Amino acid sequence: MSDRKKTAYFSSDFTLGILGGGQLGKMLLYETRKWDIATKVMDPSKDAPSRLACNKFVQGDLMDFDSVYEFGKDVDVLTIEIENVNIDALEALQKTGVKVYPTPRELRLIQNKATQKLFYVDHGIPTAPFSRFAYTSEIRDSLDHGGIQLPFVWKSAQFGYDGQGVKIVRDRSDLKDLPNVECLTETLIPFKTELAVIVARSRNGTSVNYPVVEMEFHPEANQVEYVLCPARISEKVAKKAIATALKVSDSLEHVGLLAVEMFQTQEDEVLVNEVAPRPHNSGHYSIEASFTNQFEQHLRCILGLPLGNTDSKVAGVMVNLVGAEGHQGEVEYENIEEILGMRGVTPHIYGKSVTRPFRKMGHVTIVNEDMEQARKIAGEVKRTINVISKTKS
Repeated sequence: MSDRKKTAYFSSDFTLGILGGGQLGKMLLYETRKWDIATKVMDPSKDAPSRLACNKFVQGDLMDFDSVYEFGKDVDVLTIEIENVNIDALEALQKTGVKVYPTPRELRLIQNKATQKLFYVDHGIPTAPFSRFAYTSEIRDSLDHGGIQLPFVWKSAQFGYDGQGVKIVRDRSDLKDLPNVECLTETLIPFKTELAVIVARSRNGTSVNYPVVEMEFHPEANQVEYVLCPARISEKVAKKAIATALKVSDSLEHVGLLAVEMFQTQEDEVLVNEVAPRPHNSGHYSIEASFTNQFEQHLRCILGLPLGNTDSKVAGVMVNLVGAEGHQGEVEYENIEEILGMRGVTPHIYGKSVTRPFRKMGHVTIVNEDMEQARKIAGEVKRTINVISKTKS
C-alpha cells in the first residue's frame, strides 16, 4: 500500500469498512458522504438502515469468522458500530495490515462485562463492587452462604445492550426467568444521577473530551429516555467525571470514541458503570448542539486527522424515540408534524420499517440557549410523538 493511499482519504480509492449497519452506522455515513470517503458496510439484515448510504453493502453474520475476514480483506481501515463482532477475524485482518479501530485487544476486553470490571479494579478506576459467576444458577448458593446480599444488579457478561441483559434483583423470585449464562452481580448503588463522558482519542495518542452529559432512564425498559448536555451538576463533580473518563481511555489506549457511563453517588463520588468503544446514544445531541459532532470526531480519530472542537454551541437535550408498548408491525410516527413546529426541534428517523415495544426507532434533538427550556420542550416532544404500528398488535 503506497504512502499516498494511506493518507488520501478524500475522493480516492481508500475504503473505510464498518461492521454493523444500524443507526450508528447510518449517522457515521452522513459524515463519510460529506467528505466523500468510500465506505463498505456489513450487517446481518438486508434492511439495515446503513444500506442506502454506503458505497458497498454486504449482508453477513458479524459473529462469523469467514464472513468478517472476507469483508475486511479489501478495506484500508476497519471500524465498528456494535461490539458484538468476531474478534478472531479482526485479529487475523490486523496481521495482514488492515488498521482496526478500536483494536481487537480492546474489544476482547470490553465485550465481556466481567473482564471489563476486572480491568477497572486492576487500574484503580472506581466502580461498584461486584461478583463474577460462571452461571446464573450459582447466585442462589452465594446468597445462601452470604457471599452476596440483596438487592443487586444482575448483568449478563456478554451480548447485553439497550437494557437487555440487565435486571435489578430485589428478591429471589427475580432470579427465576434470568438466562443461565456467565454473569456478574453488582452492588445496587443509590446514585443521584447517571452521567456519561465521551472521550475522543486519536490513533496518534491525542485526546479531547465532550462535556459531561446527564442521562434520564425509562424505569421499565432500562433505556435512556433523555440525554442533557451540559449535565446539571457541580463543576467539582464534572471535573471528577472527566478525569475518570480520560483515565479509562488512556488505560485502554483506546482509538476512536469511548463513551464512559458513570454513577454520581449520594456523596458526589463518581463510579464507572460501563463503556462503549464507538459512537454512542449519549452523544447524539452533538449533531445539532456541538461544533464537531461525535460521528465526525470518530472519523478524525481513526484516520489520524486533527481532532475537532468538542464545545457545545447551545444546550442540547436528546429524546429517544422507541416503539410504543402494545404496538408491533409497520411503523408510523404519530404527530411528527407537531414536533416539527416546535422551536429548536430536529427529529432523526433511523429507517427501521418495523416497530416493536421499546425498539430504538429514532431520536429527537432539542437545542436552546437555556437548558431548563430545552428540557421543558423535550418533555413536550416526548408527550406528543408516538412510535406506533399502523395496525395495533
